Amino acid sequence: MRILFLAPQPFFVERGTPIAVRYAVEALCRAGHEVDLLVLHEGADLEVPGLTIHRAGRPPFVAAVPIGMSASKLACDAFLVAAATRLLLQRRYDVVHAVEEAVFPALLLKLPGRFKLVYDMDSLLGEQIVEKWPRLSFLRPLLRAVEGWPMRGADLVLPVCSAIAERVAREAPGQTIHVLPDAAPARATGDPAEPVMDLRALVGGEGPIALYVGNLEHYQGVDLLLEAMADLPADNDLSLVIVGGTRDHLAEARATIGRLRIEDRVYLAGPAPLAHLPHLLAQADILCSPRIAGVNTPMKLYAYMQAERAIIATAILSHTQVLSSAHACLVAPERGAMAAGLTQLAADASLRARLGEAAGKAAEDYSPAAFEARLRTAYAALGEAEPRRERPALAAVRRGQ
Repeated sequence: MRILFLAPQPFFVERGTPIAVRYAVEALCRAGHEVDLLVLHEGADLEVPGLTIHRAGRPPFVAAVPIGMSASKLACDAFLVAAATRLLLQRRYDVVHAVEEAVFPALLLKLPGRFKLVYDMDSLLGEQIVEKWPRLSFLRPLLRAVEGWPMRGADLVLPVCSAIAERVAREAPGQTIHVLPDAAPARATGDPAEPVMDLRALVGGEGPIALYVGNLEHYQGVDLLLEAMADLPADNDLSLVIVGGTRDHLAEARATIGRLRIEDRVYLAGPAPLAHLPHLLAQADILCSPRIAGVNTPMKLYAYMQAERAIIATAILSHTQVLSSAHACLVAPERGAMAAGLTQLAADASLRARLGEAAGKAAEDYSPAAFEARLRTAYAALGEAEPRRERPALAAVRRGQ
């Protein structure tokens, strides 16, 4: 099939959704499909047989694309809509695969019989908007109604987790739904080209090491984790290393660490390449996911599980739809509960080993191979596509702006 894959993200950059997009387009190309991938202006090109990357134009005064909703992101999305319209006028596609908010223009451009629409649903967009701008909470009923339109209008919905799938089933009875969780990175087979950070050398001492990997947006709960570290008993020798974060977020975290007076047990390492992730996780004793909001499961959780290290996570739906108390130390998203969980894990090596082993076994369901098998099964539900009919005058058009 010929597929137009709409991803309103920078690509390729090493963060959540772009990584998932890469897994998906690579899997579709391996299955023999021809994929045109339309992304935002920022990112590095990839060479994948069967894949053509198109880039939307860059809006004036926009350089890096921020994470989450913002005026800059909306401007980038507008340029992506214009580029998608041009591609759909130039070529005939069997399927349009739309990630997140790209589904709305795809639905508007969907004429009867022109293409089948796949809605790749990574989050509940209405909830995301309200979390970002709480003053808009009065619009929640309207946002929910708008959100339901593509759930009903798509030919196939791919929710990233079971909680979102349940919402789709309620909003769009009878819809074809295939849950498509993210995948852990492929297991490392050798050393990366660049030296990997030595966590033990960074923290010094012989005590256990806790590790957080990811961005430092508010919903990730890093402030909660820092406050919990401040509440550890004085004789607890646990250290925390934080990997990731932008310059501004690192400055904010540094200020919080200073205010809490925990400079002697918390270390800000900054970003690290994705290829280093398995090697960093292997050096830690405890892996932390203190998220305080959202229902979609963070991609890093699958990498945490694969690492076979003890996980401490907040007991919110984002985590509990994948983890149970058999796989992780689940705690209330509160300062005291997080501190108690860290204290327990730091003191009990046998508990850490038991939880790590159980998480590793559960991670087999979230391997790259499992992701690819789920995606192929989902696409099979679309049935046979109509024969492609290229417009002769435009058949040579291959690459967008």
